[in-house]
Amino acid sequence: MSSFKNPATATLFDLAKARRTYYALTPESPVPDSVIETIVKDAVLHVPSSFNTQTTRVVLLLKKEHQKLWDAALQIMEGLVASGTIPKEMFENNTKPKLEGFRNGYGTVLFFVDYESLDPIKKQFALYADKFDPFALESNAMSQYLVWTALEAEGFGANLQHYSPLIDIKVQENWNVPASWKLDAQLVFGTPASKDLPEKTFQPLEERYKVFGN
Repeated sequence: MSSFKNPATATLFDLAKARRTYYALTPESPVPDSVIETIVKDAVLHVPSSFNTQTTRVVLLLKKEHQKLWDAALQIMEGLVASGTIPKEMFENNTKPKLEGFRNGYGTVLFFVDYESLDPIKKQFALYADKFDPFALESNAMSQYLVWTALEAEGFGANLQHYSPLIDIKVQENWNVPASWKLDAQLVFGTPASKDLPEKTFQPLEERYKVFGN
């Protein structure tokens, strides 16, 4: 095994290896809210984007505001049960416990993409216009991963959810989110109720990796 020139590189990969998905969360925080805000703001500022378009938008919900989000999601799902769209048994046994688990966290980071802000660059580089939306999603995903990893390094557990478009209108109404911000993902976090998780499993690296010229 090769050793890294910079010790920070080993730390970076240690954090990547340690990051997990935690569903059982408690509504406590191991750090002040200011630390959470710093993580989110630094990710917004420093994660790269294609042509420096800076299309990622983020809303941080803590404590009661976080609970309000998942109360709204529960209400929406209950409406789908009442309309017959979702079977009641599935909701009671699966969906409802999941949503209540999310609600029991400490906070949620909402990740958006402002696609309308790409209009000028699409006109400037018309040949590649259809590429900029996917590029924006890639940048957004990098922000999600960085925030997730940094929160876990500070003692949180987290899980990434995708309840858009079901919750989009409620999000816009409750937190005055501009219509041009399109919700992509919700990162739920809190203190892990338990760190007893199964070992990570991997598909064979030989099927996923090639190197040439070494």
